[in-house]
Amino acid sequence: MKRHASLAALAGLCLIAALAPLAAAQAADLPHTITVSGAGEAKGAPDQVQLSAGVTTTAATAATALAENARKMNGVFATLKRLGVPEKSIQTSNFSVSPQYPPYNQNATGPQHIVGYQVSNQVDVTLDDVKTLGPALDALVGSGANQINSVSFSIRDPADLLAAAREAAIADAVKRAQTYTHAAGVSLGSVVSIQEGTIETPRPMDRMALMAAPVSMATPTAAGEQSVTANVTVVFEIR
Repeated sequence: MKRHASLAALAGLCLIAALAPLAAAQAADLPHTITVSGAGEAKGAPDQVQLSAGVTTTAATAATALAENARKMNGVFATLKRLGVPEKSIQTSNFSVSPQYPPYNQNATGPQHIVGYQVSNQVDVTLDDVKTLGPALDALVGSGANQINSVSFSIRDPADLLAAAREAAIADAVKRAQTYTHAAGVSLGSVVSIQEGTIETPRPMDRMALMAAPVSMATPTAAGEQSVTANVTVVFEIR
């Protein structure tokens, strides 16, 4: 038994000795690499604007409040049609009928009594020309809208900006890799792999800070810029 164990141990040592040069050769063949991350950004002017507008009415009865609300909302829809906004760009986002109660009185006893009803009808609207925002707001208020809840800007098709951001991210990764390899005294080789990270495309940005203006002037607005960002992880050979 001891002899067999000795032979097995000797065979194992021989196998290790035979495989060691092979493993060393394979390790030598593996490329030396450096992994870096890159970030890129591209900016563009928004070409779309989204707004939420509507009418809130209050009356002694729900039927009266609803009728008054419908009359004013018809004016709002007529105004949007006159502005050239297609039906597909108008969507009802909220409609509510709620009872109204007298102001809270801590000395009051018994159940509260309804003193009226409030009806609210809101629509989300998309305008395909940001320059029409000011006139649109003026026209909507003039036609009966008494609520403008939000205004936000967006980019309809960010594909070109995204391509530019990706190119900038790769350029950033190359520049970082060159800095590291130069500092380390080695040469930068070819790209081994590229992995795309988080992409951030333009999201509607709230810009509801509308300045006060005389009635005879269009409401001033500003669209500003929006950005698209891209991130990549790149593996390079080093020599």
